[in-house]
This record gives sequence, C-alpha cells and structure tokens, in this order.
Amino acid sequence: MAWPRLFILLLGLAIILGLMLWLISSLQWLYAQVALTSPFLANLLVFCLIALMAVLMGAFLYYGWQFRGKKKPKKKKRPPQVPTDKVDAAASNLRAVHRQIQQIQDEVTRQALLKETRQMAKTFTRRALKIVVFGTGSAGKTSLANAIVGQMVGEVGATIGTTAVGQTFRCQLRNVDQELLITDTPGLSEPGVAGTDREQAARKLATEADLLLFVVDGDLTQSEYQPLRALGRMGKRSLLVFNKTDCYTQTDQGLIQERLHERVQNWIQPEDVVAIAARPQPVRLASGETLEPEPDLKALIQRISRILRQEGEDLFADNILLQSQRLGAEARQQIDQERRQQADQIVDRFQWIGAGVIWVTPVPVIDLLATAAVNTQMVIEIAKIYGCDLTLDRAKDLALSLAKTMVSLGIVKGAIEVLARALQFSVVGFVVGKTIQSVGAAYLTRIAGKSFIEYFRNDQEWGDGGMTEVVQHQFQLHRRDRFVKAFIQEAITKLPTEFGRRVQQQLSPTRSDLNTPPSPPHSN
Repeated sequence: MAWPRLFILLLGLAIILGLMLWLISSLQWLYAQVALTSPFLANLLVFCLIALMAVLMGAFLYYGWQFRGKKKPKKKKRPPQVPTDKVDAAASNLRAVHRQIQQIQDEVTRQALLKETRQMAKTFTRRALKIVVFGTGSAGKTSLANAIVGQMVGEVGATIGTTAVGQTFRCQLRNVDQELLITDTPGLSEPGVAGTDREQAARKLATEADLLLFVVDGDLTQSEYQPLRALGRMGKRSLLVFNKTDCYTQTDQGLIQERLHERVQNWIQPEDVVAIAARPQPVRLASGETLEPEPDLKALIQRISRILRQEGEDLFADNILLQSQRLGAEARQQIDQERRQQADQIVDRFQWIGAGVIWVTPVPVIDLLATAAVNTQMVIEIAKIYGCDLTLDRAKDLALSLAKTMVSLGIVKGAIEVLARALQFSVVGFVVGKTIQSVGAAYLTRIAGKSFIEYFRNDQEWGDGGMTEVVQHQFQLHRRDRFVKAFIQEAITKLPTEFGRRVQQQLSPTRSDLNTPPSPPHSN
C-alpha cells in the first residue's frame, strides 16, 4: 500500500477512535449528573441507549444480509418467437441492395441482379424451410434424401422438379409445424464440363439453404473441406452427416467421428456432427436369405427436429439476411468494377495531358508542381466517379500532398531511372530533354492517379500505412519492364509527332554500340 494512503487510513482510524472515546466519556458524565438527582432516570437513560444501539445494529445486519443475499430473478424461458427484427433487417438490406443495383450501368448485369432481388422478395412470404443435401457423389446423398423423405410423417408430395441440379420433395416432420423442402443435389468433383456446371448449380443451392446437410462417408477430403469451410465462413447453418457407418467397426467409427469433430470445431458444434447409415449393406442370414436393414437415421432425425423446433424461424430469417448480404456484395463488386474502369479512363486521359503540358512548357527538369493544376482536376473528376464532391482547395491540397510524398520517397528519381533503362540512354544525357520530361510526367501522373483511385475506393482513407504505402505500392506495380516498354510505345502514339519520332529513334538506336548513349536531344 502506498504511504499517503496508509497515512490517511491511520489518521481516519485515530479520529474515529477519538470520537468513540469522547462519546463514552460524555455518556459517562451525563449518567453521573443524572444519577445525582434520580438514579432511576439514569438507569432508564442507559437502557434506552442500549436498546437504540441494539436496534441500529439489528437494522444494519438485517439490511446488510438482505443486500448480500438478494439474488437476481431467473429469466423465464420464453417460447420461440418470430425474429421480426432479423426479417426487417433483411427487408431493409434488400431495399438498399435494390438502390445499389440501380447504379450499375451494365444493362445485362443490372437486370440479372434485379431479377434476383424480385425472387428474393417473394421468399418473405415463403413459410417452408429448405433443407439441402450436399456433398460428393459417392457419399450417399441420394440414399440419405430418400431415407429422410421415407421416414417423414405425412404424405410426401411430388417432386417440384427433376433437373440437372437434383430433386426437391415436400414433406412434413412430426412435431414440426413448418413444411419442409428436401433437395438432393449433384455431387462435387464430377468429371467433365457438364459435371463442373452441375457442381456450380449445386453450390448455389447450398448457399440458398435454410439448413444444409453436408454428407461424407469418412474423413474429410480436401475437395470436401474447402466448400464446407467456405459455407461455414459465410454463416450457413450446417450439419455434418457421417454416412455409411455400417461399413466401419465401432472403433474405426469412433476415430472418424473424433477426427471430424477436430476438423470442423471452429464453425460446427459437436452435436451437429451426426453418424448415420442411410442405406445399410444387406445382411445374409444363416438360412441363405438376404435381409435389407432399415436405414439408421434416428440421431439425424432427432437433431433436425430439435433444430427446427428451436431455431426454425431463426433459420428462415438468417438465410434471408444472408442472401440479401450476398446479393449486396455482388452489386458492390460490380459497381466498384465499373467505377474503376471509368477512373482508369480519367487517369489515362490526364497522364497524356500532363505530358503535353511539360512538352510545351520550358521546364528544365521534371517538376510535379508544374502539373499541379492537371493533377488537381484529375482528383476532382475521380472523386465524382466515387460520389465525392471535392472543393477546389481540397483537391489542390490532395494533389500537392501526394506530389510532395512522391518527391520525399524518391519516386521521381526512381521514375527517371526506370525510364532511362527502357530508353537505353544515361540520366545525365536526357534529364534536360523534353522527351524524358514528358514521358516522366505522364508516368508520374499515372502513379498519382492510381493512388487516388485507391484513396476514394476506401471511402477517402489511405489505410493503416497511409499515403506513403499506397504510393510505394503503385510505383512497384508500374516499374515492371513489360509495363514500362508498353507505356513508352503508347506515348509514341499519344504525344506530338516530333515527340513520337524522338522516342522511336531512342527505342531503335542505329549505333552499333548500345552501351554508348546517344547525344541528348536539344530543347526547342
């Protein structure tokens, strides 16, 4: 304990002890004074004081005990209710997605996504829960689907559709009010182009399921683990069904189940890993007859029933919200792609405008400040693409800040070296020539423009590494030899004829000794 606190504690105890001694002394004096005239009143006073102290002590102990012993009332378990908040969230999110899709310029993509939103909106009135059976073709998915439907209580409806993506049955489960849709899907890793197409359709069905039954017949393979993990990451409610247990001994079955628990413990609960035998192997009796055992689905049916009773409405609402979020992500990705294409066109245009400014301006060296006006206008136009209205002063500040950052990082010098290597002449020979000045200005404007695109893509944030990291990353992307040579070839066609002729001469030197740099071009 710190000395100041100890001193205060001791001082407080000393004051309390002094007050207690004073109180006892005062009471003793009062008793003596009263006893001189009336001993009876003195004794009565002492009795009253003792009674008062007893009452106060009793009240203190009583309320102290009540305070310490008071327990929070247990919350009563409420029956499952429709999570209207989740449904409302899904509906709100779907409306936001619809507004996003309206921003997409590609007509085909926009109409396709709008069609999905309309179909998704219809699911708000759907009360049947979708259970999708998913996995490899050899795991026994179809046997499981048939066995589940066969053990359901109630009449099994006709198939909704028999297509390349499987079959869907309507059925009812005991003690569950909601109607169920059981869908069998094609297997994973089927050969051929048709198999790949069917697998993609099956994966889409899996993502749309309210409850997924992922079927395996042993330990998870890599081709099974990856899609199961991907579905888990997106929040899909899943059961891992270990089928064909009749093919294993009790010891081997236990080892496989333990291994499955370990592999999926991060996103599937142990009780959601269920062992079954959807179609047990025939048993040959001593009499020579063959017995077809009944499917062993008791554990799975019980688990499905419990989930549907406890989480049925949650499954429905969570899946709708999940699907609306997925659709929103697709819309955002399409919008971002279109915006990047438009922003790239702006950068392409302004990089050659900047080069032209240097070409007609008698500037002795590459100076980013000389093209500040060009870069400022480029920033404003890129910002409009991303829905940001920048003031002229704000755009100037951004352009100057990025220019200073590029200078401080040595990117201007690095750009000169990169272009010198591509043009095959020395830095000393070309640094005052308009050729390298113009190409360098275009090159640096491109790096600046690409950096600004990343800035606006991230909601006007440079990220954890700041402007420095973004600019360095763009410079590394644009310093590759293949890009630099293609960039210079494009400069030949974009800039004035004389400029293109000079660059062409430097790209195709007539000297026999390429190591000897040609004389620098004279400035006009």
